[in-house]
Amino acid sequence: MLTFVLTISAFGQSTMELTFTAENSSLYVPLDSILIENLTQGGDTTLYTPDTVLVLDIATSTRDNVESGATTLSVSQNYPNPFYSKTSFDIKLPESAQVKILVQDIMGRVLVQRESLLNQGSHSFTFYPGNQKYYLLTVSGIQTSKTIKMVSLNSNPVNAGRCKLVYEKYEHGSIGFKSHKATNSFEFMVGDELKYTSYTDVEVAEITDTPTGSQTYVFQFDGWTPCPAMSMVTDFDGNRYNTVQIGSQCWMKENLRVGTMINSEEEQTDNNIIEKYCYVYYVNYCNIYGGLYQWDEMMQYSTDEGVQGICPEGWHLPTDAEWRTLEMSLGMTQLQADSVGWRGTDEGGKLKESSSDYWLAPNLGATNSSGFSGLPGGNRSVNGLEYNLTSAAFFWSSNEHSPGAWIRYLHYTSAQVYRAGYDKANGFSVRCIMN
Repeated sequence: MLTFVLTISAFGQSTMELTFTAENSSLYVPLDSILIENLTQGGDTTLYTPDTVLVLDIATSTRDNVESGATTLSVSQNYPNPFYSKTSFDIKLPESAQVKILVQDIMGRVLVQRESLLNQGSHSFTFYPGNQKYYLLTVSGIQTSKTIKMVSLNSNPVNAGRCKLVYEKYEHGSIGFKSHKATNSFEFMVGDELKYTSYTDVEVAEITDTPTGSQTYVFQFDGWTPCPAMSMVTDFDGNRYNTVQIGSQCWMKENLRVGTMINSEEEQTDNNIIEKYCYVYYVNYCNIYGGLYQWDEMMQYSTDEGVQGICPEGWHLPTDAEWRTLEMSLGMTQLQADSVGWRGTDEGGKLKESSSDYWLAPNLGATNSSGFSGLPGGNRSVNGLEYNLTSAAFFWSSNEHSPGAWIRYLHYTSAQVYRAGYDKANGFSVRCIMN
């Protein structure tokens, strides 16, 4: 169930800020993106985290922002944004100046750094992304510093996954330009009806409203209990995950997506780099369903069963026994949990995300009453081919068992849970459990 809370500021403002956030049981839930559609005039725009505030210019009833007569440097929002293989931005200078350009990831690591003397006028640049999703571009000069956020959807990074900045052209003269608010072609007038569609890794929600002032929309997600000691956990790449308390155990509520994407035709190797498969080499599937990992890759930092592996600090890969504890907390008997093949009654349904946005119909028995929100990320087979996206979920355990290692398997046509040993060369999803 989803509801929302709305707070409104006073009239008389020249701009309107629409802020979006989400929570569950008073604990923060990260939003992946928010689609805003103008149902009155048409047009739409999308916000991508960490940017979850939409600024509307009420005075002009448009999001255009022309900077004419500027006395300091200006930086246009990159276009397009989000982008795939490349994106462009402009720097405008009222006078010649020494300018420093810095590109960082969200962890503050410097990816590109450039400093040069630029003449008065407009300078155009093209940015090529690496393996990161979010970038912060900072331009400094004339005693001013401006920062913009860039979002990459690139599933096939150029330049061997390294960022690249290319100077394109120079135009002398006017330094006025429209900001990123205009590039989205989103216009608004007070009285327009807007529709907001919010996306998290496991839920989608819609709100329709006619805003009259700056407002904060708080999406309330119910249906699971976050772990009391840690409602969120962050992996090695900075990805954040919700947690869920199920019985005596604390699990990640989402499939792990840490690592560098490689083609499914390649084998994941022990090279001190965490590698992942994204279904059909499409990074957005990793963002939604998580990565697919071979058993040895998942265990590369492990020397014993049940240890950390590629899980964050304080977490570890679930053992087969821990999977059985989870299943018995949902209703399986000890005899059922210890057996092989399809077991139990409705425990699989309690583990599966119930939304039809992810699973094929009929998604038999899916209630997600546990809050585990199992998603059908499919699998990468031992021959390098990929199957079963939206129809099946495969999860590794850290225990070996002929012919490879114990796994759990959920399917859209069953409410039970499958247990068996599978070849370690398969690529399956990973969930982590708290120590």
